[in-house]
Amino acid sequence: MTRLYTIMAILLCSSMLFSCVGKKKYLAANRNIATLRMDSARLARQINEMENRIDQMEAANRSTTNELENTTAQLNQSQEEVEAQRRRLQQLQSLIDQQRANTEALRKKIADALVNFGSNELSVSMKNGKVYVSMQESLLFPSGSATVNPRGKEALGTLAKALNQNPDINVEIEGHTDSIPISKTYKDNWDLSVARSTSIARTLIKEYYVHPARITASGRGEFNPIATNSTPEGRQQNRRTEIILEPKLDELMQLIRESQ
Repeated sequence: MTRLYTIMAILLCSSMLFSCVGKKKYLAANRNIATLRMDSARLARQINEMENRIDQMEAANRSTTNELENTTAQLNQSQEEVEAQRRRLQQLQSLIDQQRANTEALRKKIADALVNFGSNELSVSMKNGKVYVSMQESLLFPSGSATVNPRGKEALGTLAKALNQNPDINVEIEGHTDSIPISKTYKDNWDLSVARSTSIARTLIKEYYVHPARITASGRGEFNPIATNSTPEGRQQNRRTEIILEPKLDELMQLIRESQ
């Protein structure tokens, strides 16, 4: 009997001992599980953060790519515009050079046509892209008169022949006087200068058939002198009529408007 109690006591102690050992392992296992769960949650958060960063980087990359594409397209467009502008400028310069050459050719042609008239009667020059034929009063008019004399008509007829051969030339006639007040038919020097320019215009139109649409007549009186009015020689130079020949610039002006 005593031996039986002893065996039962040993079994009870062993059961209690194994029960204590199992509980420790169970608690330890739970702690490990909790730790793993925390680690798993932390890793999940890190993965989520990394995925968000990747999404942001991809979005930034797409934005940068779009900006680069837009910049490249704008650059290409700018280069095309610069090239187009360069071509227009080349064309414009070519037209200007051609216009200058044509004007010089016209000056020479007019000078050759009027070669029989002396330098004290007229001069032919080029200024500001125009040809100036400056005729002295002594060649064209009696003093204080707006009636063209025979020698003046001869010069105008020679000039008109060249003008009729070049229909693309506009003609501007400017009358000029000295500063000595006029005291006869005309109100003042301005009135005389206008009368002389319109008289030359009528001669070119009616006697030499220059088309009137090409001609503009005006007078500037004593207000645009080329020499001093304090000497007889200076006043003689100022008493003049300038016939200004200007090639039409339609093509050139059209290109300038297109460039603008």
